[in-house]
Amino acid sequence: MSPLEATTRDAALTDHHVVRTEYRAIRVERRPLRDLQGQPVSGLHNVWIWIDNPKQYNSYTTDAVKELILAFRDASVDRAAVCVIFTAVGDKAFCTGGNTKEYAEYYAGNPQEYRQYMRLFNDMVSGILHCDKPVINRVNGMRIGGGQEIGMACDFSIAVDTARFGQAGPKHGSAPDGGATDFLPVYVGFGRAIESCVLCEPFTAHQALQLGLVNQIVPALRLDGQLVPNPLVVIDRYADDWGNVVFGTLKQGAALLEAKEKLSRCTSDLGPLDQAVERMAMRLALTMPDCTIKTIESLRKFKLMHWDRNKETNRAWLALNMMTEGKAGFRAFNEGPKENREVDFLALRRSLAAGQPWTEELIRSVSPQYASSRGGA
Repeated sequence: MSPLEATTRDAALTDHHVVRTEYRAIRVERRPLRDLQGQPVSGLHNVWIWIDNPKQYNSYTTDAVKELILAFRDASVDRAAVCVIFTAVGDKAFCTGGNTKEYAEYYAGNPQEYRQYMRLFNDMVSGILHCDKPVINRVNGMRIGGGQEIGMACDFSIAVDTARFGQAGPKHGSAPDGGATDFLPVYVGFGRAIESCVLCEPFTAHQALQLGLVNQIVPALRLDGQLVPNPLVVIDRYADDWGNVVFGTLKQGAALLEAKEKLSRCTSDLGPLDQAVERMAMRLALTMPDCTIKTIESLRKFKLMHWDRNKETNRAWLALNMMTEGKAGFRAFNEGPKENREVDFLALRRSLAAGQPWTEELIRSVSPQYASSRGGA
């Protein structure tokens, strides 16, 4: 039976799908539910929804957003589905947010168009939060920016120990108002949330687990045939110079160089991630379905309380921001040299302090892609 067809063979049941679609920007699969021994369970499955843009670190295009809205709606009415597994193709990234090429080349300077795009984005996030099935985020790599936001909209997160989590907004001309400012304080508390949202400093997978941002992390690297933990991360707890307890930070100095050399000899293996995700789905299957989704919906209210209150005014602001900092930031990221994709923040602040209006001249003056014409950054 095609993934686009109703999952039931009983023609007497009413079809509650809104519309049929051929997925092109994403993938949708129905995989058998597996018991705790890994064997398929007859008559039940999970719906796997994949972002399919690995060459651009699984950033979502406008077309992908539209298809994700439909995919979550279709999964909600799939009677034989136990869970939705939300993930992405490859081993580098779950999602790094919106497609910056599309942002820079189409939406920058077009707030009326970006406002329409943000309607779709909001519907995608709401679709995850209102899904009638438990949603497990299979984090196969980086979960950054909008990727972090759609990941936090999910109910459970299981990640490889090489994943990194964080925001990018204030570094690249936006505010993380696509869910991070609503969801992140619920997960990690205000202090950690404001650091992540404003400073854009990422969490390692180990830190994310410690903070409660994810439910489980699993190894994803093999060396000489054996699974090994992420060599880049300090696993042991220790106290820094100010007495703070530190855990799961990236190694530094010589230790980092040694770890990178070890990493270069490793191969990727997402098998343990799949097993952990399938095990979580089976654990959920061993509960009363209506009681389970009611419990999940009750807990989702803590996220929806903030999301529903803020999403429309945030959409309006984010659209208008495409005339100023968004326009500058996304163009810098899209067009700047690989080693420098951020505007000159201090030059920008000095120009604004002097009263310079937001013109094309101002944007050019702070953009890395024009640094060579200025004799260097």
